[in-house]
Amino acid sequence: MNLRCFYCQTPFTLGRAEVLGAIQRMHAENLHHYDAHCPRCRRANSVARERLELAFPNWRQVAEEQAANPPAPTPVPVPAPVVEKPAVTAVAEPVKAAPKAAKKPAAKKTTEKKPAAKPAAKKTATKTAAKPKSKPAVSKKK
Repeated sequence: MNLRCFYCQTPFTLGRAEVLGAIQRMHAENLHHYDAHCPRCRRANSVARERLELAFPNWRQVAEEQAANPPAPTPVPVPAPVVEKPAVTAVAEPVKAAPKAAKKPAAKKTTEKKPAAKPAAKKTATKTAAKPKSKPAVSKKK
């Protein structure tokens, strides 16, 4: 049964087994709506009983068949019994530690001093030629 979430508009489906279980529960508890939960937002969307029965019209026959012929339980694999083998006891000879080698002094690295960086030369400020001042505006005499 195809549904669309009322809240996030995500389409999702209800399988036949879920629809059958919902109808049986609604019939047993005398409910009028089933809450189908959206897989995206997890909100409950109410689905009317009539709509579920329209999607699964022969639900009573299928429910009776399932009650008469319950599905066979799936066999659970049983692990094979573990046979214990007698433990082999072997005496290990003590391991002699190898003599430690004398450490050689680390060779000194020769570092040459790099000449000190020369201070940056000071920039001389160059004066730009002064622009001639504009003449004052002449006022008209009245």
